Amino acid sequence: MPSHRYSRPRYRPSTHALDTHSSSSRTGGARTLVSVGGATTGVTFMPAGTPTASTARPGPPMQRGAGFADTVLGHIEVDEQAFVLRYVQPGLVGLIDGTLSTLAPIFAVALLSSTHAALLVGLATALGAGISMGLSEALSDDGGQTGRGSALTRGSITGVMTTVGGVFHALPFFISNQAAALVCAAIVVAIELAVIAIIRKRYLEVSLRSSLIQVVFGGVLIVGVGLWLGGL
Repeated sequence: MPSHRYSRPRYRPSTHALDTHSSSSRTGGARTLVSVGGATTGVTFMPAGTPTASTARPGPPMQRGAGFADTVLGHIEVDEQAFVLRYVQPGLVGLIDGTLSTLAPIFAVALLSSTHAALLVGLATALGAGISMGLSEALSDDGGQTGRGSALTRGSITGVMTTVGGVFHALPFFISNQAAALVCAAIVVAIELAVIAIIRKRYLEVSLRSSLIQVVFGGVLIVGVGLWLGGL
């Protein structure tokens, strides 16, 4: 039987352990030899203040300003597009139709008959066109497939703006003098066409010059038809 002093494994320094000084100089810390189950391992202790992966200095903060601004601008653009589709376009359609479609009957009746008759025809045409356009807008698109919003809302906006566009240039025919009533009505029509051009420039990005040319050409064409029919 071996004696007790021979049962404990003898310590033999390994080549790795003998290289303690060189290892500590490379790593910049102290190296300690630890014997575990007969095997000798080296543990390196880093000096205090040495940065590690967990204590390394953080990098520069992420720039979040640009991303946040882009997000906000994206939401604004989406909201404006929805506003244009659901409110501006139906209103613009009604205003253009009410302004232009009622010119011919009003001016034709003003030349054929009295200003009082032109006033009644203008009011009747504006109200009838408002109802017709409102129903057309509401029944032609329920908003489910196009995403243009409630059909009732769009129809109401279109109908009201059609009536407004037709009523304003009918009101000058309260004047009994035919020539004065025609001049006032022409001025009101010019203001309405300018408003249409400004709205198209603001929301549809159409140049003011091109828009004015388009709407004025349409207005002059319709007034010419009314005056031509009134002179027959």
